[in-house]
Amino acid sequence: MTKSVLGIIGGSGIYDLPGLQNVREERIDSPWGEPSGPLRIGDIGGLPVVFLSRHDKGHRLSPSDINYRANIDILKRAGVTDLVSLSACGSFKEELPPGTFVLVDQFVDRTHLRQTSFFGKGCVAHVSMAHPVSPRLKHRLDEAAGKERIPVVRGGTYVCIEGPQFSTYAESMTYKTLGYSVIGMTNMPEAKLAREAEICYATVAMVTDFDCWHPEHDAVTVADIVGVMQDNSERAKRLVARLAADFPREHERCPVGSDRALDTALITAPEARDPELLKKLEAVAGRVLGR
Repeated sequence: MTKSVLGIIGGSGIYDLPGLQNVREERIDSPWGEPSGPLRIGDIGGLPVVFLSRHDKGHRLSPSDINYRANIDILKRAGVTDLVSLSACGSFKEELPPGTFVLVDQFVDRTHLRQTSFFGKGCVAHVSMAHPVSPRLKHRLDEAAGKERIPVVRGGTYVCIEGPQFSTYAESMTYKTLGYSVIGMTNMPEAKLAREAEICYATVAMVTDFDCWHPEHDAVTVADIVGVMQDNSERAKRLVARLAADFPREHERCPVGSDRALDTALITAPEARDPELLKKLEAVAGRVLGR
């Protein structure tokens, strides 16, 4: 049976994971280019944990500059089976004020400048994104939050925009009218690539402020947002520590097939596949490419 390895991607305000023990920093080369930075590999309570700072230390990478393919590739190479994204976001709902943690279950991708797939010319694959979040992993996060007395909202839709600019008022009102819950700039194509790499994925969307639809939006200062981010960061680290402490040591099969996403996804005939692309796909798709 496969051993669980928990991956954590830290977003804005989360550049390390203090509870990580027996830590080593490792730079892993990726055929997809340069990842955001080195992996911090260690354990929490005996569970292997791998941490990656999405924007790197000092927040040197904008959402559009992040190499999402390289990030997911090196996490896969490090053996990650389950991946939690800790992500700052804005809110479209009065009932999701700053400081709220949302365990989202759906995404809308409004990005347009990013490489969204490991596959393409020479090896085509179509994975299902109907249920982009692993319900098993989301449930584990919910349980961990309850034990730490961290209130969470179960379910919601995260719309991912390209950035780095924030939305116009018209865009914000459109997203609100469509019923979206939160807005961010990083979870797509991250969630898509995790699915292609057969890694179970879940997001903790941490609200820092209301998006610009809100009448009090312009009164919010940078200091206000930084204060919320710091508080969110501390609670997120507690959440991860509890999640890791209680996490099953043997990987549990995903009920929506995240860990078997490529079983029926490859469409290019073996004899028509590009050998150079296959080399790049070795880590993310090696399980099925030899069939």
